[in-house]
Amino acid sequence: MKPGIKISIYLFLSYLLTTSCDSVDSDRIPNQPVNISLENSGLWNTYGVSGFGSFRNFILSSDVKLPSGFPYTSTSATGFGGVLLIEGLDPFSGSSTALMAYDLACPVERQSNVRVVIDDENYMARCPVCESVYDVTMQRGAPIGGMAATGKYKYALKSYRCVASVSGGYLITN
Repeated sequence: MKPGIKISIYLFLSYLLTTSCDSVDSDRIPNQPVNISLENSGLWNTYGVSGFGSFRNFILSSDVKLPSGFPYTSTSATGFGGVLLIEGLDPFSGSSTALMAYDLACPVERQSNVRVVIDDENYMARCPVCESVYDVTMQRGAPIGGMAATGKYKYALKSYRCVASVSGGYLITN
């Protein structure tokens, strides 16, 4: 089967799963400011992502500061549990690549220090505590396994905006 057909089938089935009778809640994580400036091409080339599945975590807290060496400012903020920046495929725009950002906190656990991790083999985000699985490259953080997908309420990852700048980079914000 051709790769394009496989992706189309996968997207269609994922769409059916995420739009079935139960609604998906993507606002379970408390609102916290998000402001990550990668607005110029130098910052973007150093700390941005490039290519399907490439990702980077941004965490600014009292005990963690990632990525190492990133020039956080007094206006920088990384949400509730940190920010996952990843390149994927946007099923709604038809674009072959799309920049996406999510809060790293698992919406089932709802704790700022319980963060999803990316599986390098399939580019899915997995919670190390409840083992929920989220599609962060093609389904906008939708739950596809574990408690987030099978419980009475369905929980998706909280998403953030990626705004292109005129200087060749992006601003990640909410």
